Amino acid sequence: MKLWGGRFEKATDGLVDDFHSSISFDKRLFEQDITGSIAHATMLGEEGIIPAADAEKIVAGLKDILEDARAGKIEWMVDAEDIHMNVETLLTQRIGDAGKRLHTGRSRNDQVALDTRMYAKVACRDTEAMLEELIDALLTIAQENLHTIMPGYTHMQKAQPITLAHHMMAYVQMFLRDRNRFSNAYKAADVMVLGSGALAGTTYPLNRERVAELLGFEKISENSLDGVADRDYMLDYLSAAAICMMHLSRFCEELILWNTNEFRFVEMDDAFATGSSIMPQKKNPDVAELIRGKTGRVYGHLMGLLTVMKGLPLAYNKDMQEDKEAFFDTRDTLVKGLTVFTAMLKTVTFRKDVMERGASGGFTNATDCADYLVKKGVAFRDAHKVVGELVAHCLNENKALLDLTLEELKQFHPAFEQDVFDDLSMISCVEKRKIPGAPAPEMVQRAINAAKAALKNDQ
Repeated sequence: MKLWGGRFEKATDGLVDDFHSSISFDKRLFEQDITGSIAHATMLGEEGIIPAADAEKIVAGLKDILEDARAGKIEWMVDAEDIHMNVETLLTQRIGDAGKRLHTGRSRNDQVALDTRMYAKVACRDTEAMLEELIDALLTIAQENLHTIMPGYTHMQKAQPITLAHHMMAYVQMFLRDRNRFSNAYKAADVMVLGSGALAGTTYPLNRERVAELLGFEKISENSLDGVADRDYMLDYLSAAAICMMHLSRFCEELILWNTNEFRFVEMDDAFATGSSIMPQKKNPDVAELIRGKTGRVYGHLMGLLTVMKGLPLAYNKDMQEDKEAFFDTRDTLVKGLTVFTAMLKTVTFRKDVMERGASGGFTNATDCADYLVKKGVAFRDAHKVVGELVAHCLNENKALLDLTLEELKQFHPAFEQDVFDDLSMISCVEKRKIPGAPAPEMVQRAINAAKAALKNDQ
């Protein structure tokens, strides 16, 4: 007989048991479920809602179950439906009738909301820590490459020279924003909802603040309907995860391109690459490709839960059981992605000589050439036209701007002087960009210091 079966005259069909049961995946919540129940029972005993002796037996029994569950000694029961009913059934089997008092003043609706909030808080903090490790790895690469010149791109066309440090710091900014999003997701989950009941609270004089204190929640929920119907905190995590995976995917796409024979900017470590079953020469960046592919999986979970929630009237509906598999798989995918990406990045060899040669081609100093003329008193639009004509001339002659003689340059404009050659060197093009956020080494160093300070101050 089900714990809720008093109103029913027939047993649940086996097909329904199998379809209805969530224990196959929500058993992951055993830690949160049992810990939450211990806090609830403690409060019930302290408030005299149940006998103190029964509360003590319940807490002791729950601690035993928790120990056995951690040791993998419990076989969860499908016919008990979910982790909540499994724990309560086991508790009653072990301690007798006192176990039947555990559910006093509580519904599975607010219980599952509590469990998933506790789980979400842990997930957010774990993800923040992994992002900090990745950011630290990026800062190390940046610090070592303040003067490593490489081409910057727009439209996948060479645009202007930058440094590898500046490029890495762009991703630092992305992942810092990701960390802030998970921090905000943590705050959204940090609301204790137990006491909401099924939807309308309870007549028992629950001390909700005490339960929040025992479980380490910042505050309690303000509305019982919202307490059981809200899954925004899960969507916050899924949204943050989707954006973070997007950033990982963009980075992976660049590493994949840079690893090609056409670019040769990086060499992937053998430990993070695979070969071909037919082509013996191949060394494939499969790790980066798989992270890129799994990004769509996380997007799908976000859209799936948004779709589940979009048509649900208040308060709880069984549709909401679909939240957990999406959440769990998103966390697993992101954790694996961040872990392997960080490890892979630490082993990448950056081919600085190839990067610098790449910056020298493609007229990446053309903008600086126009700026040079502007400093000599030429209007920018006129300077732009002159340099465009210079580039066209160089293409016809198969030359770079710095291959031209001063006499050739003066044929296009008399403002050119001997100092133009120093002004158009790759190093000069980078070092002149000294405003905050630009790639001059001193500006990048300032950005590195700021990022390190941000990590340290928030820990």
